[in-house]
Amino acid sequence: VQLVESGGGLVQAGGSLRLSCAASTSLFVTMNWYRQAPGKQRELVATITNGGLTNYADSVKGRFAISRDNAKNTVYLQMNSLKPEDTAVYYCNAPFGYTNYWGQGTQVTVSS
Repeated sequence: VQLVESGGGLVQAGGSLRLSCAASTSLFVTMNWYRQAPGKQRELVATITNGGLTNYADSVKGRFAISRDNAKNTVYLQMNSLKPEDTAVYYCNAPFGYTNYWGQGTQVTVSS
């Protein structure tokens, strides 16, 4: 399974970005977005199930939206009202049993 993220970049505070995660196979039941800022642990940002149920970290609720297109084997993360503290490498994650599949990550930098 390969996961390829795209859509990161440099944006000013208050701006928006849309991340994409393209999978080489059908999407798993649960798909996640994580992020890791310099010097910090990787944290779960958003989750979406095959049935469309979503969950978000408190720090991004109301600003980020996760979605999935099963026909395109792609998961998205729409990020609005970005803050400097959102700066991190964002990773797509697909848990499957005892295995976790990860993408290579995409850098998001938010300037103040």
